[in-house]
Amino acid sequence: MPKTQSNTTVEAGSINDEINLVEVPEIKTRDGDIIIALSGQQNTGKTTLFNALTGLHQHTGNWPGLTVDTANGHYTYEGQGYTVVDLPGTYSLLTASHEETIAASFVISGQAACCVVVCDATQLERNLVLPLQIMELTDNVIVAVNLLDEAKKHGVEVDFDVLEKELHVPVVGIAAGPGWGMKELKQTIEDVCSGKITPKPERLICDGIESGVDRVICLRGSNQEDADKKAEKLVHRAETVTEAAVTKAADSKAARRQRTMDNIIMGKGGIPVAILLLFFVFWLTIWAANYPSEGLAWCFDKLGEQLWILVDNWAFPAWLSGILLDGIYGVATKVISVMLPPMAIFFPCFTLLEDFGYLPRIAFRLDRAFQSCGACGKQALTMCMGFGCTAAGVTGCRIIDSPRERLIAILTNTLVPCNGRFPTLILLATVFFSGTGWFSPFVSAVMLTAFVIVGILFTFLMSKLLNVTILRGQPSSFVLEIPPYRKPQVISVIVRSIIDRTLKVLWRAVYVAAPAGIIIWLLANITVGDNTIIMHLANFFEPLGVLMGLNGVIIVAYICGFPANEIVFPIAVMMLTATGALGDADNTAMVGSLMISAGWTWKTGLCAMVFCLFHWPCATTVLTIRKETDSWKWAGIGLLLPTLLGIVLCMLVNLILQLF
Repeated sequence: MPKTQSNTTVEAGSINDEINLVEVPEIKTRDGDIIIALSGQQNTGKTTLFNALTGLHQHTGNWPGLTVDTANGHYTYEGQGYTVVDLPGTYSLLTASHEETIAASFVISGQAACCVVVCDATQLERNLVLPLQIMELTDNVIVAVNLLDEAKKHGVEVDFDVLEKELHVPVVGIAAGPGWGMKELKQTIEDVCSGKITPKPERLICDGIESGVDRVICLRGSNQEDADKKAEKLVHRAETVTEAAVTKAADSKAARRQRTMDNIIMGKGGIPVAILLLFFVFWLTIWAANYPSEGLAWCFDKLGEQLWILVDNWAFPAWLSGILLDGIYGVATKVISVMLPPMAIFFPCFTLLEDFGYLPRIAFRLDRAFQSCGACGKQALTMCMGFGCTAAGVTGCRIIDSPRERLIAILTNTLVPCNGRFPTLILLATVFFSGTGWFSPFVSAVMLTAFVIVGILFTFLMSKLLNVTILRGQPSSFVLEIPPYRKPQVISVIVRSIIDRTLKVLWRAVYVAAPAGIIIWLLANITVGDNTIIMHLANFFEPLGVLMGLNGVIIVAYICGFPANEIVFPIAVMMLTATGALGDADNTAMVGSLMISAGWTWKTGLCAMVFCLFHWPCATTVLTIRKETDSWKWAGIGLLLPTLLGIVLCMLVNLILQLF
């Protein structure tokens, strides 16, 4: 068995900026493991193959750009251990995007004994361009033609002997989902790594060049014209190989069904369908999350009662008991009870749409609108992610290659409501507009959908504003893969959504909110003069609140709710009842009575919903913006942009309501 190289790097800055390769860290392996690189275009089932090989449950999403860093896994075959490095999905290696830089750098680093390139059997003509490029950089290449189960449905047949003869490298047919051909692939990997099979790819462009870096320079060309000629040569070769090896049925049932669905989803009716689908997801979330939230709150209350008995028996000082139970425990459990059930419903619904292949079509449908705003169509995907969690949407902006357009997406991601704002919007809609009858979830879902549409419209508006002011520039083009419709793996989706999204987002919120409980308790329990600090703050902000159609209590509740949006109205209830501990905002009738007795009207409720939609992002999101941009300046702009917008809009709505 050949030894894998250690400490092999491509030094950053060792070549020109156009190539822009990066340092490749040494991959940590088990003793005696051989390193295998796994590459492929988006939507070819590359990460599904990674899971099938290694047994790990790496997130597999049916839309492009999900994997932006490498993931590692291990497996053993015939007594030999292998470490599989899942490289970012990329369409080619001809430019210097984040994904292509990582993939090209690792391929030429020499750490991998061989590179398995995954192709979609139904789109082989387009997919073969990437393995042809990788064959220009390294010899030990295996082509894994995946999704044979889908190819069969579409009437596509691949002659693997012809394909292998044309490419001069081993070719294996597989279907990673159901597990077809996995043993044959593992055997081929062993044969290549052991030297039993020696791939001898024909290099069309970089023949005779030994250095890996020089091969990348050669592949990408000396200028744009040279690069275009080389790309055209590779595309022509892919077409020739496909013509020789692939036969297709004239028109399959699956192809006709996909065209019919695309005519609906991507045609003129696409936007109404998207709105109806969004409404259904919101209605389901509101309707199904109500009782679990109440049940969790009840359980936490009962546990809190036992904890109070415990600290009383241990004779804790009153201030310490208050900080621990009313502060840390009260805030953390409130976030969990309010946030967990809706996320456990919303995220699986979102992931089902992702697996089905719907989200790329939404991006395609909204691409023209984002282009007209000077932004990137991929922003539609990050915006959708923001419905679940704004911080997750900000992180998802990595899929946008242009730094300028990535910044636009990051700064405007806070303009659509996240899962943490839904409870407040639903509560206000229920108290002031829909009531508590059996029809209430429907009316609340309609209002929530309307506010989401308003948020999307302002996303376009602010993207345009940023594009013509501080982030001027021309919108870039991008390649968006439209995958076939696929039956979602429901069990996998539920498990993946809960582990990868729900629990991770919930942990971030609790991590930030629990320490904030200490500050909130101190503000609500330390008296200065004849009032607590938090009520002094409410009185201070009362003039601004009145100007915005709100009041000081709401303003301070949002300020204290900066760690997590879920605790905004529990803080407001605490201030209205003057209890010094977070109030119960789950009892809608009780909260409504409190608000009305405090002088709140439907106008107050409407302005509060506007401010809920447009106000500063939570602390987790601000820290995420800081991390993604490596700049406190952009984090500050990301905080101020929605805040100023919310203040101005609330004042405008209040003025209009007073006039009419």
